[in-house]
Amino acid sequence: MELHIIAHDIRSAQNIGSLLRTCDSLGVGKLWITGYSPTPEHPRVAKTALGAETNVAYEQRTDVETLISDLRSEGFRVVGLELDERATELAAYHAGDKIVLLLGNEVEGIPPSLRSLCDDLIFIPQKGKKESMNVAVAAGIACYWLLNVS
Repeated sequence: MELHIIAHDIRSAQNIGSLLRTCDSLGVGKLWITGYSPTPEHPRVAKTALGAETNVAYEQRTDVETLISDLRSEGFRVVGLELDERATELAAYHAGDKIVLLLGNEVEGIPPSLRSLCDDLIFIPQKGKKESMNVAVAAGIACYWLLNVS
């Protein structure tokens, strides 16, 4: 299975660094950095990534909608990680051969305009009082599941 991640409008450099480490650790094929998400050249990204930025393929793209279209034309299924009434629980989701996991902003999530471009939406059930978890942590859980369990 081939898995890529799109990190769209992630405001925290530390979250991008954590995503790079997750990509390196789990074998994610590529990290696409879109919107105002910081790139590995940012000192806080590099500090958190601890060198993973040299092992992981990444690319910055300005137009996330065109990127989604391009990846879909390459056979990727676009899967948004989002708490949404249309989303399927991660444990019930059956991944295909090529997936790009779309992540959204830490506060607002994936904007509705991009949710509508997703082939599927998935979510991680929450048991605590908070209604969400850190984007890098959620991505790590989802990536592990998609690559090893589903």
